[in-house]
Amino acid sequence: MRIKTLKWSLAAVTMTLSVLSVAAVGSKGLLGSPTLQLLSAAASVQTEREVDLSPGQQLLRSKEIYNKIEQGSTTVRGMLEQAQAARDVVKAMCLKDKLMQIEVVKRSARDRLLTLQSAFDAKDKDRSRHEFMIILVLRDRVEQLVKEANQCIGEELGFVGESRVSLQVSPDIPDNNPDELGSDPENISEPPTFISPLL
Repeated sequence: MRIKTLKWSLAAVTMTLSVLSVAAVGSKGLLGSPTLQLLSAAASVQTEREVDLSPGQQLLRSKEIYNKIEQGSTTVRGMLEQAQAARDVVKAMCLKDKLMQIEVVKRSARDRLLTLQSAFDAKDKDRSRHEFMIILVLRDRVEQLVKEANQCIGEELGFVGESRVSLQVSPDIPDNNPDELGSDPENISEPPTFISPLL
């Protein structure tokens, strides 16, 4: 069940990244100029600078980004090992989920880096830009996942030591043991008689 969900999630992420990469490349025939204007307005200054890099610079920058993705994976893996050593199940589960997502992004980034290398070797600028944009999106995703991993909260220490229950009975409460009261014929009542509604 979980693997099936993971496959669907991976397929959805791949499709989304594909659509975003086509939009980022700016194919005017598919998306039209209003979409391109919207995308360019939403792009950050840093991303605009990175898109203007030459294919060789994009390849070098992509290798740096891949190294940062590996560092993020290593950092979260270390946090997971610390949580497991502390036997913090809640935090470990949260970190394990984030690490699995980072590993998926890392594999995708490695594949994109190889594709970028082949596009650079073939001197295909459009394909290089396309792959570079996807690597930028993957970098942003890993940065977000590392931030989320830093926010994973573990079990709270609610108590230290064993729990104890203590009982105090107020001396103002009378001790009315029914066995000690005896039987008083005046306090005994007769049960009500049964009367049929039909009679």
